[in-house]
Amino acid sequence: MAEEETPVLDALAEITAVSIDRCNLDDREIMLARIAALVAVDAPPASYLLNAGTASDVGITLEDVQGILIAVAPVVGTPRVVAASGNLARALGFAVAVIEAELEAELNAESGD
Repeated sequence: MAEEETPVLDALAEITAVSIDRCNLDDREIMLARIAALVAVDAPPASYLLNAGTASDVGITLEDVQGILIAVAPVVGTPRVVAASGNLARALGFAVAVIEAELEAELNAESGD
C-alpha cells in the first residue's frame, strides 16, 4: 500500500459526506448532534480532535459543549460526562501542543535555526 493511500480515512470521509447530504439539519446542528453522540459512545480524545476543526468552523463554542454535556448527562450518566470532559481536555491539550510545535518550527525556520 502506498504511503499516500488512506483507505480508512477515505471511507470515514465518504460516510460522513453521505450523512451530511441526507441530513436536513444545518451544519451547526449536525456538529451539536455529533458531539452529543461522541459523549454517548464514550469516544476517545482523537474522535473529539477529528471533529474540533469543523465544530469551531460552524461556531460551536465552549459554552455550547458545556451545554451539551449538561443536556446529555441525565441520559448517559455522570461517568460518561466526566470521561467526555477528560477526553475533551486531552484532545484540546494535544491540539495546543501541535500548534505550539508548528509555531516553534516556523520561528526556527525564520531565524535560520
